[in-house]
Amino acid sequence: MLIVIGATQLIVFDDVDVLIAIEIPLGAQRFPLLYPIRAANRRTVRDIHDEIRAIQANSTPDAATQLAWLRRMALLPTMVRHLLYRLIERQPHWRKRAAGTVGMTSVGMFGAGGGWGIGVPSHTLSLILGGIAAKPGVVDGQIAIREYLSVTIDFDHDIVDGAPAARFVQRLKELVEAGDGLTDDQDAPDDRASLNCVTACDASEEIEFALRHEETSQLCGLSER
Repeated sequence: MLIVIGATQLIVFDDVDVLIAIEIPLGAQRFPLLYPIRAANRRTVRDIHDEIRAIQANSTPDAATQLAWLRRMALLPTMVRHLLYRLIERQPHWRKRAAGTVGMTSVGMFGAGGGWGIGVPSHTLSLILGGIAAKPGVVDGQIAIREYLSVTIDFDHDIVDGAPAARFVQRLKELVEAGDGLTDDQDAPDDRASLNCVTACDASEEIEFALRHEETSQLCGLSER
């Protein structure tokens, strides 16, 4: 995630921390636990997959703590809540610790077919995976049925210009279609949770690469959100 402080400083973190929502049983209800996958850019698909599964199996105390914190925040006056959010917003390392550097959610895993989403602008880069649906398309000059993944990508245009963003989207498309990061060995999981994680990791690495190597004239003027 790239964070703006005032109008003069841009901070780029080396590690990619992917914030995901994991649905956790909490008593008779289910709770969306917000959980950051740390340093996802330096880890394997299997490692990320195992961590997600471990959280799903053993995170009830964490979910209860997070829910209790949210309830306490809701009791605060609106002005106080906004002040706290503003304070965290202006402290990049606090924000990275709490919310990661890339936001990602996969709503398609709870239904059938494709779809699109409108994200909450909380990260410089956010991805919403809307599911996989079979649709007709042109393949080698012929109409054929293929599976398509619906992905909504949200950029902070104060930081990312349109040209590097478009190149990033094209590169991300190529990586996903090629199954980059997935292997054919028996240890590689084939579920969508792991594909979702590797997608977000590749996304963040590519956007950081684009921002590091683009001419400064292609970056927008920086301002506070």
